[in-house]
Amino acid sequence: MTQTSKLQKSRVIILETSDLHGNMLPIHYANNQPNDVGLSKVAALIAEERRREANVIVIDNGDLIQGTPLAYHHARLDNEPMDPMVSGLNYLGYDAAVLGNHEFNYGLDVLRKAVKESQFPWLCASIVDAENGEPFLGKPYLIKQLPEGIRIGILGLTTPYIPNWENSIHIEGLRFVDAVETAKKWVKLLKEQEQVDVVVVSYHGGFERHLTTGEPTEPLTGENQGYQLCMEVEGMDVLLTGHQHRSIAGVEINGVAIVQPGTAGVTLGKVQLELSNVDGKWRIDSKKSELLSVVNVEPDKKLIEFVSTYEAKTQEWLDQPIGILTGDMLVKDPMQIRLKDNALIEFINRVQMELSGASISNTALFDNVSPGFPSDITMRDIVSNYIYPNTLRVIRISGQDIKDALEQSAEYFELTPTGDVQVSSKFREPKPQHYNYDMWEGITYKLNISRPIGMRVVQLEHEGKPLNLEASYDVVMNNYRAAGGGNYAMFQDKPVIKDIPTDVAELLAGYIMERGTIEASVNENWEVIWD
Repeated sequence: MTQTSKLQKSRVIILETSDLHGNMLPIHYANNQPNDVGLSKVAALIAEERRREANVIVIDNGDLIQGTPLAYHHARLDNEPMDPMVSGLNYLGYDAAVLGNHEFNYGLDVLRKAVKESQFPWLCASIVDAENGEPFLGKPYLIKQLPEGIRIGILGLTTPYIPNWENSIHIEGLRFVDAVETAKKWVKLLKEQEQVDVVVVSYHGGFERHLTTGEPTEPLTGENQGYQLCMEVEGMDVLLTGHQHRSIAGVEINGVAIVQPGTAGVTLGKVQLELSNVDGKWRIDSKKSELLSVVNVEPDKKLIEFVSTYEAKTQEWLDQPIGILTGDMLVKDPMQIRLKDNALIEFINRVQMELSGASISNTALFDNVSPGFPSDITMRDIVSNYIYPNTLRVIRISGQDIKDALEQSAEYFELTPTGDVQVSSKFREPKPQHYNYDMWEGITYKLNISRPIGMRVVQLEHEGKPLNLEASYDVVMNNYRAAGGGNYAMFQDKPVIKDIPTDVAELLAGYIMERGTIEASVNENWEVIWD
């Protein structure tokens, strides 16, 4: 066989991680029990692909440096060493990474440090310098030229919806531009100027429409533009996605192979391209996407050892005693927590009210694995329940805004044909959004979920009287919600009365430590009913 004939066919493997959220080790931080997640397990899958295939490209699609106690401890308490997640990607020889929205959670200094420590480029065309319009991190694409001469262009994009969630200080000097229009510009450049044979777009965002019917599956705010990218951007061959924490593979949209590998490293996204050389030009013959599970995969021991110093410090911090609880704040049934006032949510709301001076507060039970507080509270218990690096903000809103927000939260529930309560599909798909159901303190209310959507608030009082819908009220909530995150548009652009820049987890820990002992209490100011 001649050398020329060897070059007539080639295979390229593109591997994607996304939304790792600081998950390096295969454990639950709430109790250190084994868990089938993490980069250390993904590492073994990457190694196997490289062992079998010659042309392997590995990309992280964003939300890398935030999400676990390991990531939090490094960013907030011990940021001098190299970022542990970046060190993992360096060790594994990643080709590139893309900015996710949670990359900004700890501020630009922490982000820039992580980028500087990376032995791979961070790509993002849709976040630009507010003054000169140039991409925030420099060149937003990477060209990989393979030994056969195949040129692969990799473009990074990030959802432009970040200003609706992020603390404005953390994104100062940046402008977030439409992902679709940006992609059109840069994909054209890759095809015409860089003369690439394959265009891969790695987009930290998801799909706003049903993958096969094209029907909208969420409000078309611009948060997720994956479907639109596939339909409107000419020249894309592969779209790597994330942000929604969905598991998607084996699908093409308008001829574009798509993949999304869930969250926390439960799977590794894989796209396989078969190419042939015709008259000196490479073309794609076939595309296939799949998800490789980490279940029963042995983690990379060297990588675990690599982060052992970080982990030891994190575990010591997590086991620090905070205080004592009298009463019950355990989460035995997440649905019951959301149906009637309870001690855990009331405690968080009351801490927010006391520290902010606001007389009304809201918060959420962020997921269905939050354990609540035991009688002996440690820092592990705090971060297991308050999992996001949110800060607090007091905004001035109207009584009508409060009612509208309650109606939005009431959409969380639906009744089955047999009359049982379940989470509505709107809050289950395309990913669970338990964090977008709020519970309030400082008002008295009742939601009747047997009534039509938009008409479920059947009681709403403040200080023993019907809430004045035209009056103004100062309400404390986390910064994500205060910016309108979670489709709470009624909170957007409202006057900010007070900004408390300390993480809520730190505020809760400090509150408990200062008192030594806290007591569970329930004033039963709200409930959900159905006929």
